[in-house]
Amino acid sequence: MLHRINPATEAPLEPVAEHSDEEVGAILRRAADAFAGWRRVPIGERAGMMKRAGAVLRERSAELCAVMAREMGKPVTAGGQEVEKCAGACDFFADHAAEMLANETIATDAARSYVRYDPLGAVLAIMPWNFPLWQVFRFAAPALMAGNVGVLKHAPNVPECARAIEDVFAAAGFPPGVFSAVLVGNERAAALIRHEAIRAVTLTGSERAGMAVASEAGRALKKTVLELGGSDPFIVIPPEGAGADGFIRRVAKQAAAARCINAGQSCIAAKRFIVSLSGDGKRRKLEVFEQAMVEAMNALRVGDPMDPGTEVGPLARLDLLENLHGQVERSITAGARVLTGGRRLPQPGYFYAPTVLSGALDTTPAWREETFGPVAAVAGVDGGSYEDSAWAAVALANMNPFGLGASIWTEDVALAERLAGEIDAGCVFVNGVVKSDVRLPFGGVKNSGYGRELSTAGIREFVNVKTVWVG
Repeated sequence: MLHRINPATEAPLEPVAEHSDEEVGAILRRAADAFAGWRRVPIGERAGMMKRAGAVLRERSAELCAVMAREMGKPVTAGGQEVEKCAGACDFFADHAAEMLANETIATDAARSYVRYDPLGAVLAIMPWNFPLWQVFRFAAPALMAGNVGVLKHAPNVPECARAIEDVFAAAGFPPGVFSAVLVGNERAAALIRHEAIRAVTLTGSERAGMAVASEAGRALKKTVLELGGSDPFIVIPPEGAGADGFIRRVAKQAAAARCINAGQSCIAAKRFIVSLSGDGKRRKLEVFEQAMVEAMNALRVGDPMDPGTEVGPLARLDLLENLHGQVERSITAGARVLTGGRRLPQPGYFYAPTVLSGALDTTPAWREETFGPVAAVAGVDGGSYEDSAWAAVALANMNPFGLGASIWTEDVALAERLAGEIDAGCVFVNGVVKSDVRLPFGGVKNSGYGRELSTAGIREFVNVKTVWVG
């Protein structure tokens, strides 16, 4: 059985039965059988079904938001945004997949030579609970449009979300087996990877999960795409002179919002906040940022995810809350100062106070590890001159095993674009919060994984890039 607890109330939810080995086998065989026909469906017909999937999502938005709030604590306002983002992905790939997958002619010594993009088969998606719809649709929309079929093994605490996604595709008219959910615990994932019906695997999850999946898939010589953890740097480069304080305070509000996306339970949420210090009053710049960050974090509304006014909901599980608080306590022991928060809120549910930590960055878990909750680690860096301090901030940002996203906040955009080339990350946003966008490739480097999702790069991850040479 898959056991669940409502994270906002701590009340048990009705357990959901796992699929038996026989049921899993039948689901996988049906997926393999469905692929034979689905790959031959004209892409225009696939696009029509994908458009209908987007429409079904929008029609069922309130129901889907309630499911997410109940299973993993997402505030309904954020849930509505997630549903719309999924629907937008369906529309985007319905509109653009044909051109992304069109044959590419390449002149050679042949009478005709070209590259075509053919589907692989059944792709296993091992997905997390934090964005229980978006993580799935950003894989499924391009993969299905490419002619693959999808098998979803969702996180054990969101089985209702998994079944709801399966129902969306069925209601949109996708043939049986083109998208299926298997309800099993994490310990059964290896068997799914090994199954002969599965041709490739995509995972969004932790470093540990990524190593396990890559190892298992590697033994079976199956393609993988891994989107793993992140400890994204948020680099603030204040101007020198009278305008610095105003700039810093405006950016601090963005910083608090970036840290507390999904109650801080996001791989691409900003986690390390680095203030470049130069010019007169350089120490004051850090103090102003810290004060403004504390004010912005304290202003966030924490509470019932079913309340449309809630900005920060609970953490999804008790163990996640305990792990987060352990990181904070160990950071304090290592020398960090708590500027605000640093505690579980005294109410039912897995609520953690928005927290700002300062100092002892080289030795604190809050700086070295990924914190999956509303905890921000702040540090200043002084490299001397204005530009040297900015480069020192980038060097500090790169002193971390992760490389998913990063953001740079400055009035000097030309400098920011030069710095972006030196940051070890899969994406760098200048004067904007890091986000995934269907039009742009998404993924990381270093311990944040490999491969790309979304855009043309994403849809081509799970295809056979086939050369055809005609003499």
